Amino acid sequence: MKRTYEDIFPNQDFSHLSQTVEQYLSKDTPLWWVDFVGEKENNSPLSSPFPSPIACLWMGNAIDQITGLRHAHLFLLYVLPEHRRRGVGKALMQYAETWAKTRGDQQIGLQVFTNNQPALNLYNQLGFQTQSLWMIKLIDK
Repeated sequence: MKRTYEDIFPNQDFSHLSQTVEQYLSKDTPLWWVDFVGEKENNSPLSSPFPSPIACLWMGNAIDQITGLRHAHLFLLYVLPEHRRRGVGKALMQYAETWAKTRGDQQIGLQVFTNNQPALNLYNQLGFQTQSLWMIKLIDK
């Protein structure tokens, strides 16, 4: 989660995100990792013999503000920059949709930053539509 935010908002302190994970991660909010099994780069001594995660998907629950029905909610989708634009994010979103369907959900909700154009492009390509806008106003202390 921290890497996602650091990609979009460099030079910010995101130490508070651990509280979010502690509060929301549970048996009802599954987290899936995608491991990359490939060849070591230049036989680097820093390369691990074990697969290393290149992406993750964290799903949870939300209540639709209009219908009141529970639905799947995407907490986090992250793919390491060097593995992007290879279909990993799309495959994870298709997995998320299958997971949601098996639970009987009729929709998947998510929040995306307006300046995260790659994510917006992916979600639009997959048929997501804007339902509402989250607006903020900074106030003086």
